[in-house]
Amino acid sequence: MTASSGRAAIGAHKTVALALGAGAARGLSHIAALEALDEMGVKPVAIAGTSMGAAIGAAYAAGLSGKAIRRAVIQFAHDRAETFGRLFAARVGRISELWTTGFSNPMLVDAEKLCAAFLPAEIPDDFAKLSIPLTVIATDLYGRCEVAFNSGALKPALAASMAIPGLVRPVELDGRVLVDGGAVNPLPFDHLRERADVIVAIDSSAEPVDNKGVPPPWDCLFATLQVMTHTIVGEKLRHGAPDILLRPNVGIFRMLDFFQTSAILRSAEPIKTELKSRLAELFERA
Repeated sequence: MTASSGRAAIGAHKTVALALGAGAARGLSHIAALEALDEMGVKPVAIAGTSMGAAIGAAYAAGLSGKAIRRAVIQFAHDRAETFGRLFAARVGRISELWTTGFSNPMLVDAEKLCAAFLPAEIPDDFAKLSIPLTVIATDLYGRCEVAFNSGALKPALAASMAIPGLVRPVELDGRVLVDGGAVNPLPFDHLRERADVIVAIDSSAEPVDNKGVPPPWDCLFATLQVMTHTIVGEKLRHGAPDILLRPNVGIFRMLDFFQTSAILRSAEPIKTELKSRLAELFERA
């Protein structure tokens, strides 16, 4: 079978939907899965994403290839001055306000400014302009529930999905205060049921690889979030797993290790082979 005939057979028999989970910098590992799909000639019929998974999913749904997304994130990782400049421009307040705002976090980032600073220009303003249907997960802070966005303004939904408590300011949208979707649904494969023949989920919420004693405050916060994420995903899997679940080996990286992008992508490389193999096996059963 030639590569072209293989792609035709795939399109004729099986459709694929893709769930991309939360994980901050670890979520950059999703790019390896996108590259695998591109190399197989498989275009998902639907994508659901949370937090970093929502951002990566939006770029892919907008028409960027996995390799194009890889180039974009590596560029930011290699240009620290530019990246820090954009990050500081996205802050809510100023360092000088530390003494006048009750010791609030002067490094708190505005979620919508953050998206404007770092999301690819190809991502449109509206869900309707995406080439692949996308569902973005956020958390209603006071409603204590999940909010799924799949229509209307796209970038505020992405901003809400990535609003990590303590680091990124919550987003007010449609009368609700929204924070990171990982608090309720860090791996939203459930939103893809009945939408494709095969559901692929990439879980980048890796557990720490070892015990390093009492962590510093930020690491402790993020480790706690990882425990929550792992627990939620585990409970969801008990009630029904996706057809393919992949977990990139990125546990050695911290959630804010964005300057380790190249290393994260190298660590995620094995899932390309695994995804291709498992998809090919499912396609052959058609």
